[in-house]
Amino acid sequence: MDIDALKDFQLVASHGGFGKASRASGRPKATLSRRVSELEDALGVRLVERGGQSAVLTEAGHALMRRTEGPMREVAEAFEAARDGSAAPRGLLRIAAPHLFSQLALGRLAAAFVARYPDVEVETMSDDRFVNIVDEHFDVAIRINPSKDSQLVGRRFALDRLVLAAAPAIPKPKGKRGGPLSVPAVVMPSYRDGDTWTTRDGRIAVQPRPVLRLSSLLTVRDAVAAGAGIGLLPQSIVGSLLDRGELVSWGTVGDDVELWVLHASRRLESPKVRAFVDFMAVQYPDGIFTVEDRTSARRPVG
Repeated sequence: MDIDALKDFQLVASHGGFGKASRASGRPKATLSRRVSELEDALGVRLVERGGQSAVLTEAGHALMRRTEGPMREVAEAFEAARDGSAAPRGLLRIAAPHLFSQLALGRLAAAFVARYPDVEVETMSDDRFVNIVDEHFDVAIRINPSKDSQLVGRRFALDRLVLAAAPAIPKPKGKRGGPLSVPAVVMPSYRDGDTWTTRDGRIAVQPRPVLRLSSLLTVRDAVAAGAGIGLLPQSIVGSLLDRGELVSWGTVGDDVELWVLHASRRLESPKVRAFVDFMAVQYPDGIFTVEDRTSARRPVG
């Protein structure tokens, strides 16, 4: 199969027609049409429905475009690096990350990365849903406690932990006595009625009594700090409040939370991906995910 024919098909598919692809690339429309026809003959399926002002992809065309767009981009970057005689990171790096990590850290990290590698352009998407790196053409993904996946490889770059936190005005239980203690709580929508929160040392067990259900951990933190109830929150977003005494910790709950940077194992490990994985691996030298505290910069002087 002619890889140039596949490139011509992608050119036509991405521009939505032979005429538009011809004008964008400077290649004759007839040549593009012939090359796509040759690819269809080689595969034995129709990829493009011709007619009118635009070319409409068939189901097979959509499938081929979806599966080859990312790998072809990586091959092109590999050829470019080989021609340059260099493995310098370059090109577009697409990153998928959870909302909270994006809000707390990704902007600063992305800025530092492109400052180090100016030939790389970073594009990020913040989403808490499961993102399919291969099908959605992402280069890397930041994931929390990822399940084992044979398609993905990467490195753990930091740990976080869940803290049972409350405002100082809420009395802290002196110890576990009998059944769980019913306490007003601020919870996420994922909280299931009847769940209990028990500290690792087993000294405190509470039965949350939801008074607020909020969709963001940052809003949960703020409501807990305002005294609405207890909350189960990442150490990374409450550490500075604990240090200043605006919140108190009743203990940690559950296992440590692992943060990983992952990429597809079956793709070429391009220089930009390798550079980003290595970059993330040294961002938290003590292995703990911490967030820069900027509250002092917002405080009025005097």
